[in-house]
Amino acid sequence: MNAYTPKSIAQYLDMLKDALKGADASLVRDALYDAEEYLRAELAANPELSESELLAQVAGSYGAPEEVADIYRTTEITVQKALTAPVKTQSGSVVKRFFAVAVDPHTYGAMFYMLLSLVTGVFYFAWATTGLSMSAGLMLLIIGIPFFILFMASVYAISLVEGRLVESLLGVRMPRRPVYQTSGRSWMERIKSLFTDSRTWLSLMYMVLMLPLGLIYFSIAVTLLAMTFGFVVGPVLWWLDAAGWISFAGHVHFGTGSLDPVVAAPFMFVAGIALFFISLHVIRFIGQCHGRFAKHVLVESGAD
Repeated sequence: MNAYTPKSIAQYLDMLKDALKGADASLVRDALYDAEEYLRAELAANPELSESELLAQVAGSYGAPEEVADIYRTTEITVQKALTAPVKTQSGSVVKRFFAVAVDPHTYGAMFYMLLSLVTGVFYFAWATTGLSMSAGLMLLIIGIPFFILFMASVYAISLVEGRLVESLLGVRMPRRPVYQTSGRSWMERIKSLFTDSRTWLSLMYMVLMLPLGLIYFSIAVTLLAMTFGFVVGPVLWWLDAAGWISFAGHVHFGTGSLDPVVAAPFMFVAGIALFFISLHVIRFIGQCHGRFAKHVLVESGAD
């Protein structure tokens, strides 16, 4: 390391954070956590060394803060390429971009997330409200405070799981590590930081909001898919019935009373295909919006 060699792990982390200034908030959190985990593991393995001596020894194996920051920035380019939609869905003519949404994996990730959000939304809301109510009810007993501490810790853990869902399905970079600890602290200090960290309370708010959001996302996804299915499959069933390949027990009604099914079926089928692609665009747009919302609430709003 150079003349500005840090004398402590906390100073090293501060220098690394400064070197990563302007980088993605999720990247900064992961880099700080990895650095502290590595340095403290080395310190525990070499108790005879002071922090300054340890930092001087690991300069070659781990690197100076500036070097580590450059490595993470370089790695992040690869990560962002993997998370970004294929170029063919973002370039070309308007017509090509309109139809290319069907081959964008993030579109179907967003669709699955919207359908799953009903389950996760109910679970998050139930966990948050039950935990808060039980904590309040048990506060008069000796187990009340430990229960509340465990509940708040679980809220933060669930936010990390939600982050993995958001990144995997919506393609938005989220933290893969918990918040780093700037120094070796006692359990009381760690518990205090759990309650004073805005990330914990924002995660709790996010869990409550996911119930109405989940209901909205699920309803939109199911409605769009059902309408598309009806517009596309309806004419096909009529054509099959008219050809004698299938038959219905009752009379088949198709279209309005004044519009002949022979004329209505092709228009309805084309409208169904168009609605399919429009639905995919709507679903992907909602997924992108929610991904940005989740990152803002769970990561960026609580960042220092």
